[in-house]
Amino acid sequence: MTTEKNNRANTSLMEGTNLMEGTNLTEEGKSREGEAKLSEEMRKMRNEELYSFADASVEDSLVRAYRLCSRLQTMSPWDTGYRAVMEQLIPGLPASSMICPPFYCDHGHGMKIGENVFINRGCTMLDGGTITIGAHTKLGPNCRLVTPNHPVNYLERRKPVETCFPISIGCDCWLGAGVVVCPGVKIGNRCVIGAGSVVVKDIPDDSLAVGNPAIAV
Repeated sequence: MTTEKNNRANTSLMEGTNLMEGTNLTEEGKSREGEAKLSEEMRKMRNEELYSFADASVEDSLVRAYRLCSRLQTMSPWDTGYRAVMEQLIPGLPASSMICPPFYCDHGHGMKIGENVFINRGCTMLDGGTITIGAHTKLGPNCRLVTPNHPVNYLERRKPVETCFPISIGCDCWLGAGVVVCPGVKIGNRCVIGAGSVVVKDIPDDSLAVGNPAIAV
């Protein structure tokens, strides 16, 4: 990573700004400003198109999120400053929702989290594609929500490109410890996903799903 790119990322953090968030705006205003700032590669990333993660704007966003996540690793949800860092990382995070560090994500601004959501320690969210988590949903420790998909062809996979597919989890769900949710999956409302399951296909409302791959039982 070049010194110039590091300097850009440092400047963003020092000024307390988000690369995808406006300052002192309503949520609707923040969304509009974020869309206006999308580079072409970021637009592709959000729209299920092949994009380059070596693009400067994508890299700046990654560096910003990684540094904020690093700051969280030495905090608990009850520490002074925790909430400010978390809300800088994830714009619009409801005050009623809690994420326990350590926590890892690629961007932060790709997550839409509902009211009264609880995310336990060690969770990872690769939010190149949008990750939506409905109200009153609980994620056990070490869950992983992964939106990027690398090319199957090995020659294409050598390039710094991927395609991201959004993940959606409904309201009142419970994902047990160590659940993996793969790119493009939709989990309906009021679902329970057993610990250690790997969810590769959509799960309908009111399901109990377990296994690898996860199957409704």
